[in-house]
Amino acid sequence: MALFPAPSGNPSPDATKSIRRLAALVAIGLCCGVSGTAQQPPVNVATAVSTADASCGTCHKEILQNYLATPMANASGLAVDRLKTGRFEHKPSGVQYSLSLEGSQLMLSYQDLKDPGIAARWKLEYFLGSGHLGLTYLYSLDGYLFESPIAYYAASGGLDLKPGLDSMQQAPPGLPVQAECLRCHMSAVQHSDAGTINRYSGLPFLHSGITCESCHGDTRQHVATAGKAGLINPAKLDAVRRDSVCISCHLEGDVSVERAGHSALDFKAGDSISDYLAYFVYSGQGATKRGVSEVEQLGQSVCKRTSGDAMSCMSCHDPHYSPKPQEQAAFYRKKCLACHTGATFATAHHADNPDCTSCHMPRSGAENIPHVAWTDHRILKIPEHQEIAASGATVVGGDTLVPVFSPNITARDTGLAYYKGLLEGNFALQQKAYEGLEAIKPTLPGDEDALVALGILSVERGDYKPAQELLQEVLKLDPRNLIAISNLGTLLAKSGDLPGAISLWRPAFERNEDVAGLAKNLAQVECIAGDPAAARTTLEKTLRYNPGLRDVRQMLSRLPDCSPQRQ
Repeated sequence: MALFPAPSGNPSPDATKSIRRLAALVAIGLCCGVSGTAQQPPVNVATAVSTADASCGTCHKEILQNYLATPMANASGLAVDRLKTGRFEHKPSGVQYSLSLEGSQLMLSYQDLKDPGIAARWKLEYFLGSGHLGLTYLYSLDGYLFESPIAYYAASGGLDLKPGLDSMQQAPPGLPVQAECLRCHMSAVQHSDAGTINRYSGLPFLHSGITCESCHGDTRQHVATAGKAGLINPAKLDAVRRDSVCISCHLEGDVSVERAGHSALDFKAGDSISDYLAYFVYSGQGATKRGVSEVEQLGQSVCKRTSGDAMSCMSCHDPHYSPKPQEQAAFYRKKCLACHTGATFATAHHADNPDCTSCHMPRSGAENIPHVAWTDHRILKIPEHQEIAASGATVVGGDTLVPVFSPNITARDTGLAYYKGLLEGNFALQQKAYEGLEAIKPTLPGDEDALVALGILSVERGDYKPAQELLQEVLKLDPRNLIAISNLGTLLAKSGDLPGAISLWRPAFERNEDVAGLAKNLAQVECIAGDPAAARTTLEKTLRYNPGLRDVRQMLSRLPDCSPQRQ
């Protein structure tokens, strides 16, 4: 493949040739991670829930103590507080991974057995995940925040690669952690530095775990007045805002889109989540095949459809308390019997099995997240264990997206949803994404996300001139928009304007040295432009964050040969 691959009208479904690998898309499709910065002393770490919410315990001691044992309170924390150690070899890539405790630090290391010169070793700073389904870890390097490529899975009781990495033939690049990926595991999550994906001048989040304020809003006045000033009680909100507190983290859909002018990071208790996010699912796809779909499933249940707004997540779940394993059957049976009343029902309906969920809410696999099982929240009257286990439906399929739990959907939201579905590998959505956004182009000025999407879709169609105009419009709105810079630089380089591409890419790379795709493009252009020394520096910098990338090492070994290389 040439460094500046020509856009293909019919991309291969092969993940290694997907649209995300195009130089025009190097800045998107990234996932979660955590860090401090090089300037911060080691003691500057996020505070735990027990510390952040200590003042709440003054008046609500029992509630706080119970809450501190819940999965939400333990959704993240210091890595050494959730130790999972071990070693395994990933056969397709020939890379051996290890998690080990060295002194008081949990360390991640890997060794490429096919190339002994390739190895990495990092100190893990935070864990992510309550451990109920699994755990992953976060580390930082020079202010960039990354996620470990390996995770612990409770179902298998062992380590394995993160979803989507299993087929890789080399150690994966650094996995940047975007702020949006942290908001449901941490509290007071901060925006990354302008023009960066995963670099933070300060702490990326102020508190680990989910604090009281995440559901009750700003508590300062409540504490200062010894409880006289009110705070948000989700149970007393109207149904939309009440349910938004749970939906904000317990609903993903197949695709979610930030509403125009809004960031999901800015959502707070008391708001309507639909002001910030629009959710879409594939028409006809089962909600049991996807992780984080409990809200969808509950909405399909007869219980919810019969009860309406009277029923919410809190009808069955106490946010402040998680029953112990030996107490769960009785705890949830009591919740069922609160509605399913009758003089003899409690004793006559399967008195031999008090665990209602074992029949009516069985656990099944989520096909988009290996190694985990989720409780089926459809609350089925007739058990479907065999149907759930035997179904071969895949998560990504079809070409029609429909909104869920998202009133007032706009054409812009729908167009972006198709575009995001395309980026996630469903190439059948490309035409709908383009047609949807092109049809409303006159309404898009000022909408960076929509303009970038339409620009990239135009590149894919070979419409380079309108694409360039769209990306230039984005950069007038935000000169540091990394996606627009990456794509516009590619167009300039392919047209022969190497100085123009370098003038865009070099400052962007100085802010994003961990983005290997950007580094490879910049280095190639620097070399062709007659500056192999600059190209060498660029590649060496990105290898600090992506030491396992053999193609980057090969580019480095070929310098100063600056002829375009093909793979």
